Amino acid sequence: MSTAVVAPARTGQVLADLIPASRVRDVALVLGGAALTGLAAQIAVPIPGSPVPVTGQTFAALLVGTTLGARRGFLSLALYALAGVAGVPWFADGTSGSAAVSFGYILGMVLASAVVGALARRGADRSVWRMAGAMLLGEAIIYAVGVPYLAYAADLSLSAAVAAGLTPFLIGDALKAALAMGLLPSAWKLVKR
Repeated sequence: MSTAVVAPARTGQVLADLIPASRVRDVALVLGGAALTGLAAQIAVPIPGSPVPVTGQTFAALLVGTTLGARRGFLSLALYALAGVAGVPWFADGTSGSAAVSFGYILGMVLASAVVGALARRGADRSVWRMAGAMLLGEAIIYAVGVPYLAYAADLSLSAAVAAGLTPFLIGDALKAALAMGLLPSAWKLVKR
């Protein structure tokens, strides 16, 4: 019987690094992150006047990036995006493919997961305010890709795309950031005990 010893946390680590290292671990984390994002995407609430629903997908994508780190977070969200394009029905409302007007947000999530993962490796996930900054930056990246894609795919002006694909989501995103602000720094405090 073997017991795995978890190394104490140190700067340069993300939460996933506390699990003993192996290729199996990394593959399982990448697959798990993609699956978590797919499950969270099924929590979808339609927004009147917007072709894009509010989902748990963005929160999951940023959480995956933060807990797995830049490389594994990027791979996890890239797998999520590629599998969805290939036909796995795990985008919002059980959809798949790249034709959806909201596909730009998924592309933004791939980039955002890598950025918040890199920031977490630098300790952004260990303090409430740095975590808030990382989450808000991640959300900004998602919108920076998603809103112009929405404008193009839905044949909207940029101001109409902002009104339909950004403004209605700001309060929900603030709540997601607040949840992450409490969740991840608290997880690190538990690890330190």
